[in-house]
Amino acid sequence: MTKLLCVYCSSSDRVDPKYADAATVLGRELVARGWGLVYGGSKTGLMGAIARSVKKSGGKVVGVIPEFMKARELAYDEADELVTVITMRERKLLMETRADAFVTLPGGWGTLEEIMEILTLRQLDVVRKPCVIFNQDGFYDPLLQLFDRMLAEKFFKPSNLGLFRVATAVPDIFTQIEAAAGAKAEAKWFDTR
Repeated sequence: MTKLLCVYCSSSDRVDPKYADAATVLGRELVARGWGLVYGGSKTGLMGAIARSVKKSGGKVVGVIPEFMKARELAYDEADELVTVITMRERKLLMETRADAFVTLPGGWGTLEEIMEILTLRQLDVVRKPCVIFNQDGFYDPLLQLFDRMLAEKFFKPSNLGLFRVATAVPDIFTQIEAAAGAKAEAKWFDTR
């Protein structure tokens, strides 16, 4: 059974082509390493780039797309499996359930919301799968700085920073997935006694 890498990323076709180029490289690399893809099911933006790359490289593509997006002809119909759901919440849950690991590429609010939900579930020890943030060209530097501030101001424990890894090059994503495999969540709540 093929392991599935859940990739969160932009569906925008208006972003700098360097982001789609990296998604294409990741698609080839994940197939070469024996992974399949589970993602948001779109044919546009970075989503489309990675799906086409995985498919062209002979890998398995599982898309999960809400009906309202499919109705707008945004679905990647060439996926090996294209699951249609009603809500965005159903989409996220199905992707989370099917995934063996998570990677987030650059993206907008939707991408950020998806990875933050997974990090929250990691913190609560509900999800125990590796999680990697691909910080291409420093894209996520401001988010990582915010995490440092959250830690400094005691909004979470130092161990939370071990619940995900950061990669700056596509091949490093897989090294970081392996490194993140054993990360365990510490009890979220501080003892106030």
